[in-house]
Amino acid sequence: MTIRVRLVEQRDASYDILVGPGLLGHLGTILPEYCPAVAYAVICDSHVGKVYGEELVQRLSATGQRAELFTFPAGEWNKTRDTWASLSDAMLAAHFGRDCAVIALGGGVVNDVAGFVAATYLRGVPLVQVPTSLLAMIDSSIGGKTGVDVPAGKNLLGAFHQPRVVVADPELLASLSSVQLAAGLAEAVKHGVIADAAYFAFLEEEYAAIFAKHAPALERVVRRSVEIKASVVAQDEREKGKRAILNFGHTVGHAIEATSKYAVLHGEAVAIGMVYEGRLAEALGIAAAGTTQRIRAALERLNLPVERPDASQVDDLIAAMRADKKVRAGEIRVALPRAIGSAYGDDGTGWTVPVEEATIRQVLVNT
Repeated sequence: MTIRVRLVEQRDASYDILVGPGLLGHLGTILPEYCPAVAYAVICDSHVGKVYGEELVQRLSATGQRAELFTFPAGEWNKTRDTWASLSDAMLAAHFGRDCAVIALGGGVVNDVAGFVAATYLRGVPLVQVPTSLLAMIDSSIGGKTGVDVPAGKNLLGAFHQPRVVVADPELLASLSSVQLAAGLAEAVKHGVIADAAYFAFLEEEYAAIFAKHAPALERVVRRSVEIKASVVAQDEREKGKRAILNFGHTVGHAIEATSKYAVLHGEAVAIGMVYEGRLAEALGIAAAGTTQRIRAALERLNLPVERPDASQVDDLIAAMRADKKVRAGEIRVALPRAIGSAYGDDGTGWTVPVEEATIRQVLVNT
């Protein structure tokens, strides 16, 4: 199936998301149609490079297309300026010109880093996103956000750079570990909470089929989450308004990631963040009592953590939140739900809520 991201601000940057089993094997014919280039720089982490990257380069080369593999060590802690620089330098040394394109083949870290390389290499070259994890398929490959982490916080350096096409092949999820599958499902739960109560109910009810990797269940997760994110991104390309709702769970989640030095996976941190931010919504009278418990129960069914790690000290978490990109005029602002299937702001009240530090502290302490 094809899902179109129809951007309002830059209509000529609109693009398709292709979702279907076996699409990775057809990339050689997809590229000339959606992103013709003289050469393709395939960027992967060290794990995906061995599993998929080397074979993809061989297949593209066999069709007469110039393709070279560029890798960096796997792990969120390698999502840095140094990695961005080393990849850019390697492409320059290989004489990739402005007529090249970057293929980001991998999970969320690869999507962000390779996208940032594409956004900045020779002042910008075309990008193709080929996500290999559930989290990447339904979240990080869509929307044009690219960047790296810095000591001050997560994703604080980057650029908006929309892909020419996103190619999501659900067959790649068959080899995904249960831990990584669960991490991706945290973003699916988020989509249900902020936009689709029926989809949330599906995740509650069909969690066993999803974990068994039944193709219809997994494909529905990918399809519906992609539809939700594509719809939100299309309305707000540069996160000036409604797109902020996609950050539900991320203010606390990013703080947990940073303070754990990325020992906690992104999806796990977002799951924890959704529980605490749900409690914030209830404490502020935005969400009805019981909303958070339903979110928590769904996350637990999906084998996700729901409480902050013992090592995550409250003072450190709040300090990390002060560096969040949503902070305005010194206020910590949080994207919150009104109910399952509805985000704060749907009634025109604004898309994030300023929250007093004392209130955040109280919620974090009283588990």
